[in-house]
Amino acid sequence: MYILIQSNIYKDPDFDRIYPILEELNIPFEKIDLNSSINKLEIKENRNDVFVYGSVKLAMLAKENTHWKPGSFYGGNHLFEINSKYFGDNLLNYQVEIRKFGGKLDWNVNEEKFIKPYKFAKLFRGDTFTKNKWETFVENTLSNPNTPLINENSLIQISTPREIIKEARLWIVGKEIIDAVYYKILKDIPFEESVENDAINFAKEMVNKFNVAEAFVMDVCLTEIGWKIVEINCINSAGFFPNADVKKIFYSLKTYFSN
Repeated sequence: MYILIQSNIYKDPDFDRIYPILEELNIPFEKIDLNSSINKLEIKENRNDVFVYGSVKLAMLAKENTHWKPGSFYGGNHLFEINSKYFGDNLLNYQVEIRKFGGKLDWNVNEEKFIKPYKFAKLFRGDTFTKNKWETFVENTLSNPNTPLINENSLIQISTPREIIKEARLWIVGKEIIDAVYYKILKDIPFEESVENDAINFAKEMVNKFNVAEAFVMDVCLTEIGWKIVEINCINSAGFFPNADVKKIFYSLKTYFSN
């Protein structure tokens, strides 16, 4: 497997851990400094067993190179409109209202809404918004030249916020859970080094219901009514956390896709 990896990722402090791990695993890679002028991906080597890792834009562009295997898993079954048919109310935000990003929303007094992108999860980070917070966010986003992928017609999904006790990210390759780490735990909950078995078993059950892709990332959370799927993420652009086993993840990708 040959990896095309984006070098200008500055928001993820754990990103630079990848390079020595790839060298240790003897996985050849090529760096790309992705900028706004690039609209087509090319590599120096003459090979098709390419996997890309970096930003959403890199994952989107890589989808056009259909001869790359595994290439990019962007889109497809990751979309809420598809996987929600299989996961149903196992999704944290299953009952949603679909609106346009720039559209006017109706708000009750002191109301909060959980709002996230509908089709393209990485357009912005899903969060709980008040009326003022949302309208300020929309105004700032639409006037920001650094967010060209979002416009007034971008679709959003709106749901009722739930209290989340803890959240975990799981990397799944070939239907196997390769790694799982907590990235958020309420302050009054005792620290847990490893993701609890109930979360792992819930994720396994969901994968058996619907295997989104040969490799993907699933975020799950514990609520007052049990474990739920927060969202499904494209593994090509999913960030790591300080306690993620990056070596194990890339070893699994190499092993699975080499076979």
